[in-house]
Amino acid sequence: MKITVSAPSGLEGVVKRELYSLTGLSSQAINGKLDLEGDIKTVAKLNLHMRTASRVYINLGSFKACDFDALYDNISKIDFENYLDKSSKITVLSSIFESRLNSLQAVSSVSKKAICSRLEKAYNSKINETGFEHKIKISIRHDYVTVYLNTSGESLHKRGYRAVSGEAPIKENVASCLLYLSVWNKSKILVDPFCGSGTFVIEAGMIAKNIAPGLYRDFDFLHFEKFDTSFYKDMIDDARSQIVTPSDIKIFGYDIEPSQVRLAISNAKKAGVLDAVSFAVQDVRDFSSSDSYGVIVTNPPYGERLLKRSEIVSIYRDFGKVYKALDNWSVFTITPVSDYERLFGKKADKKRKIYNGKLECNYYFMYGKPPIKK
Repeated sequence: MKITVSAPSGLEGVVKRELYSLTGLSSQAINGKLDLEGDIKTVAKLNLHMRTASRVYINLGSFKACDFDALYDNISKIDFENYLDKSSKITVLSSIFESRLNSLQAVSSVSKKAICSRLEKAYNSKINETGFEHKIKISIRHDYVTVYLNTSGESLHKRGYRAVSGEAPIKENVASCLLYLSVWNKSKILVDPFCGSGTFVIEAGMIAKNIAPGLYRDFDFLHFEKFDTSFYKDMIDDARSQIVTPSDIKIFGYDIEPSQVRLAISNAKKAGVLDAVSFAVQDVRDFSSSDSYGVIVTNPPYGERLLKRSEIVSIYRDFGKVYKALDNWSVFTITPVSDYERLFGKKADKKRKIYNGKLECNYYFMYGKPPIKK
C-alpha cells in the first residue's frame, strides 16, 4: 500500500533523509508530503521511530474533481472496506488550496456520505459508527483530490513527555529537525541557554540514548480492526532493547526562570533522559565554558513571549557577546526577529526559512572552526 508521511514546512529534506535511514527507500517531497510503499509494519515502524515527521497516513487514492458529483463518485470507488469496519466511527477533515471545490464543510460532508454509502454496500448493512474513530483527510490542491487515512492520530510531535508547555515552545519534531541540521552529535557538548521547557535538550537526550520518540504514546493504527498489529509488542520490546546510556554525554539547558527549569526537569524525567542531560537556572549573560568546539542550538526569547523590543535588543546583544568568548563554538538559532544577525553581532554563514507552528522564523547557521585533524 502507499504510505504518505507529512513534514514540517521547510524541513522536508530532513524528513526525507530520516525516511531513507529507516526504510532504505528514496522518496520525493511534494507539497510537504513524502510517499513510499510499505505495509502495516512499515506504518508501525515510522510512527514509532520517526523524530522529524508530523504524521503517517495510508494514501487511499487520488483523482481530479471539479464538482461535487465527481468528488462523490470518485470517493465511492475507493475500497474503504479494506480499512474500515462496519462499526467504525468516521471523521472527515478537509484542506483546500486553489480549487473550484472551495467549501471545507461541503467537501467533508459529501466525502463522508460517499464513504458511508460505499461501506453500506460492501457490508450490506447500515453504518452505526460505534467503534474506533477513523480519521479521513481529504486534501484538494488545484482540483486534484487525495484521500488519506490518518494512522498516527495526534501529531507525532506529541511524544508524551510534555504535558505542559513553556511560554513559546518549539514542536518536538521541529526541534529534532533543527538538531539534525546543526553540527551537533552526541560526542560534542550541546547547550541551549534559553531552554524554556527543555525541548531541544530533551530531544538531543533522546537521540543520544536512542530512545524511539513514539515509545510512550498510543497510535490510531493500533486500533484499526482490519489490521493485525500483534507484532507491535515485539517492535516495542526491540526499541526498548536499543536504548543506551553513554557515559560521556554533555547536554545542558539553562534558563533564567526557575519555573521553566523545574518544568524542563519534569519533562526530561518523563522522557527518560534525566540521566543524560542537565538543567540549571542561569542568565545567558553568565554562561561561559572552557570547552572548545561546542554547539549551541536555541530558540531565544522574542515578542511572542511578551518581551519589549528593548529587552529583545539587550538579550540578543548580550548573547552575541557571550558567544564571542567561546572557543570555536557553533551556534544555531531559530527566531522570528528579522535583525537577529545585527543584534547578535555576526553574519550567519547561511539561513533558511522555518515555520514554528504558524510563526515564520529564520534558522541561522553560524559555524565555528572545526577541530584540526591530527
